[in-house]
Formats: sequence, structure tokens, C-alpha cells
Amino acid sequence: MNHQHPEPYWRKDTHLQSYPKLDRNLKVDAVVVGGGIAGITTAYFLAKGGKKVALIEADRVLNGTTGHTTAKITAQHGLIYDELMQHFGTEYARHYYESNLKALDWIKEIGKGIDCDLREQDAYVYAETNEYLQKVQKEYDAYLELGIDGELVETIPLDIPIKQAIVMKGQAQFHPLKFFKHLIESFIELGGQVFEQTPAETIEDDTATKVITSSGYHLECNKVAICTHFPFFDGMGLYFTKMYAERSYIIGIKSEKKFPGGMYINAEDPSRSFRSVVQEGGELILIGGENHKAGQGKDTREHYEALEKCGQSVFGDTETLHRWSAQDLISVDKVPYIGTLTPKHPTIFVATGFKKWGMTTGTLSGMILSDLILGNHNIHADLYAPSRFVADPSIKHFISQNVDVAKHLVKGKLQIPFKSSGNLKSGEGGVVWHEGKKCGGYRDTDGKLHLVDNTCTHLGCETAWNQGDLTWDCPCHGSRFSPEGTVIEGPAQKPLPSIDE
Repeated sequence: MNHQHPEPYWRKDTHLQSYPKLDRNLKVDAVVVGGGIAGITTAYFLAKGGKKVALIEADRVLNGTTGHTTAKITAQHGLIYDELMQHFGTEYARHYYESNLKALDWIKEIGKGIDCDLREQDAYVYAETNEYLQKVQKEYDAYLELGIDGELVETIPLDIPIKQAIVMKGQAQFHPLKFFKHLIESFIELGGQVFEQTPAETIEDDTATKVITSSGYHLECNKVAICTHFPFFDGMGLYFTKMYAERSYIIGIKSEKKFPGGMYINAEDPSRSFRSVVQEGGELILIGGENHKAGQGKDTREHYEALEKCGQSVFGDTETLHRWSAQDLISVDKVPYIGTLTPKHPTIFVATGFKKWGMTTGTLSGMILSDLILGNHNIHADLYAPSRFVADPSIKHFISQNVDVAKHLVKGKLQIPFKSSGNLKSGEGGVVWHEGKKCGGYRDTDGKLHLVDNTCTHLGCETAWNQGDLTWDCPCHGSRFSPEGTVIEGPAQKPLPSIDE
């Protein structure tokens, strides 16, 4: 496979500015933790509302899930509306649609005035089997009842044989880094401050609300918005029991066959999505899918190979120019958590669990959180309140997710390594024996061996080696670590302990 650019397509020639590390104590009106969609939009709206705001990011802004997206801006979140109507009622589903439509319209309004490759597109969900044909037809019935601008069609412009598809009109796509780069610059013009390489370690909210960084500095404020993909501070909200992490994969291919326009996703599993972007030198087709729970499943390289085979079956001879993966958090009822962290923490707010639709729901988070912090009424806030826990289907999913966690907790403890650390080849990693002890090993391309205790520092599950991304992934709650053990993604906050050779 030829992968000239292992980084996501979006990073190429975007020229994101670097921001300083926090090197002092600070007092502001609000602190926003997390430099992705939700964090940037929340900070922007708060600054527009006249607040003195600091945005802090553990790594670089726009380097996490936002930088690894397929960048569809749509209120069509798979086959969601019939499911929402069945479980929660028509008004609930209508609020979900209208709230995401507001986010979509806002992005389109701002995007038309800046250089971010914004293009309006129709979005399709298609069925390839009779089983999912019925589900697509039921989803169309939901569209009709909710007044969604959609259509049921027998064929789609993409050269794929289908049973039927549902199309949602007037959706969009864009270059996410260009768009949110503009938003960051606007935030700074409004007086906002951005600090990178500034991990937040905890929050104190006894006498005053303070965000404490890993370097020991504190940011005193009136309100905190946690927009760190997985909340770095739980506050006994038990978010790790109410969400699970799912990985998906994207490749960018070049083909002589022209892409017909539109954005497409199948209804079946494994998932497949298609859209194109215009870049210097021609058109790039993005193919995504191959979803699975983080830390579980086959060798991740096989997922990329499956997407390449899919691309060849649809577009003929292709060349893979980019490949990357993303990790998404899914709540037990498939609706994001946006609002007060817990009833006992009225000054701390959270936005998480965007499933795979963070372009709209992340933007919506900024709208809702800023309204709550500014004291404005938001008619959609109750729908997304983290304190909700609806019996159907939340309890069923809550139980199944935690049974799955228990299964992998035990399974990992019983895993027997098949290799010793000395047998690892250059660029290879895995669970190995080293001096009579089980541990995680990785031999880098220079031949150096990196050994860690591969037990996740969150709740003790055994992490699995991800050969495609060269990371240690936790199958229980989705924490990810570098080969050397550094935390890449929570809920874990402490690194995997290193083991001396």
C-alpha cells in the first residue's frame, strides 16, 4: 500500500498557528478545556457574549477527533429518527432534528464568508439488503412525520447497486481545519486566550472554581466547560459507564473515475461512507467505515485493506494517498451529553458523546453550553442534559456495555503472550514475555525496545496493541496510549508505567 501522507488530508497545507503553553496562574470569567469543535465554538460564543475566556488544550488545537473527521455537516445521522421516535416520541425526535439543523445552518452561514471549501451536498443513507430496506423505509416515514426535507429513491448517483435509499436535501461538507482556524482567530480578536501543551489535571470547586494544570498552575474562573472528547474530570458523573468508544477508518484515494457528488453512507454493517474533496492536483475521494469497539477486533491494518478493496470495487483502479483513523464516543441512548456535569457541580459543564456526527453536534454543544453559562434560555438544553437517564433504551445499553467491560477485564487478565520481547521485529508491538513477566512491548524502527505495563491506569483492563496506529488501546473504556505509555486519550489520566529492559 502506498501511503504518502499518513496524517489526515486536512493537515496538508493548513498552516495552523502554534500557541503558547500556560506558564502562570490566571483568573478569567470562563475556562474552556479542549481545542476541538465543541471547545472552540463554546469559547467563541462566550467571547461574543462579552466574557473573558481562556481555551486550553493538552496537545495542539484541532489535532484530535476534529482533525480526523470526514467533515460531513449534516442532520442525517444514519437511521436515527425512527429510533428516536420509537423510544422517546415524536417531539423528542423533532427537537433533535431542529437543533442539529440550527448548527448546520450556522456553519453554512459562517462558511460562505470564508475560504473553507464549503459545498452544499445531498446526504444519502442506502440499503443493500432486504433487512435494511425495511429500516430505510421506516426512516422515510419518520422524515414525513417530522417534516424533514427528504426523499425515498430507487437509485443513487454513486455506482453501487442498492435496494433503496433515503436522501436528506441541503446538507454540506467543508474543510474543518480551515473553518475552525477562522473561528479561533475570531475568538482571539474578541479578547480570548489560547494555550496549547497545557493538560488539565483536575478541577477544584469548593470555595472557588479552579482548573489545575499538570504543571501546577491554576485558572480561577466562574464557569468551566469540559470539551475534551472524554471528560478529563468526572465529578462522580460516571461517564465511563455511560459511553463506549468506537474506532473507524478513513482512506483518501485517487481515481480516474469522477465522483458524482453527494455524501453517502450505507445502513448495513460494516459501515461504508463516501464523499470527495477538491485538492491541488485533482479530486480526492474519502472512503470511511470499518467501525469496531476500541481495543477490540482484528489487526487494524486489515481495516484499511478492506476500505481499499471497497474503493477498487466502486471506482476501479485507485491509488491510496492518505489514511487515518478516528475514535468516537457513543452514549447509551445515542444522544450526546451536553450541559451541567452533575447536579452537584453547577459551575462545571460538559460536552461529549457525539457518536460520529461531531460537526453538527459539536457545534451545537457550543451553542448550548454558551447559553447555559451566559444565563440564556436554550430550548434544546433539556434534550441533551447529561443528568437524563431514560429507561428505554438506556438501561438495556447500560447493562450490556458494562457486561462487555467485565468480559474484557477478565479476558485480558487471562491472555497468554505467544512471543518474547526479543522476538519483536522492527516496527512491531504486542503483549510479550519479558524476564518472566507479561508486559507490552514495541520495537521502533531504530531497533529500540519500549516496554510498558499494559494494564490500563483507568480501571485495570488490559490494553491491546493497535498495529495500524501504533498505540495501546483499552477495550473497556477507550483509553489510548503511545508505545512509550503516554496518554493519548482518556478517561485514563496516568501513563502506562515503563519497564526497564
